[in-house]
Amino acid sequence: MATILVVDDEMGIRELLSEILSDEGHAVEVAENAQQARESRLRQAPDLVLLDIWMPDTDGVTLLKEWAAQGQLTMPVIMMSGHATIDTAVEATKIGALNFLEKPIALQKLLKAVEQGLARGTALPTAQAAAAKAVPANAATVAQAVALPMMAVDNVAASSLPAQTASISFDIPLRDARDAFERAYFEYHLARENGSMTRVAEKTGLERTHLYRKLKQLGVDLSKNKGE
Repeated sequence: MATILVVDDEMGIRELLSEILSDEGHAVEVAENAQQARESRLRQAPDLVLLDIWMPDTDGVTLLKEWAAQGQLTMPVIMMSGHATIDTAVEATKIGALNFLEKPIALQKLLKAVEQGLARGTALPTAQAAAAKAVPANAATVAQAVALPMMAVDNVAASSLPAQTASISFDIPLRDARDAFERAYFEYHLARENGSMTRVAEKTGLERTHLYRKLKQLGVDLSKNKGE
């Protein structure tokens, strides 16, 4: 049984997630804003945090930055939002978020993300602590050491992800970093689906014509893909 902290300003979301996770055998703590989340984290570090991005007092990304800067990001954090842009999601993973769930959250996606987060929970504190010890005052540098390699979307070993995912430079403009991340993202799915454009389109939620345009724009080599 794990202890999971759910941080969301919507009571309905808190109650729903609490009920689902409790049924799975987990102990659930809830917080309706960043201040309550801070207090809960100080009392006892949870095994996993589900953190809403848009909240009225302090948003989730800002709270994530605080925890990273203070050396308190010792647990996996999964971000949640119904309105976040890809820039926001990438920013959160740079800081140290493990994953991102888009609202409304599908049950299977929630349970899968929680399972993956808890599985990685033992490795995350060690990596975070080592990075924080090296440069304790620089949250962005801490994120460089642990964020992107820790981002998990399936039960696939990290070594099977495209090498460029772990080697994206943080000293380049955001647009270039985003393109590099997206390129690695699509190459991962192409490899996983054996080059099937149909299955990649389904997995990424894009129409095939849009997917082809996107891959061409990113410079992804399709010559080796034999899927239909």
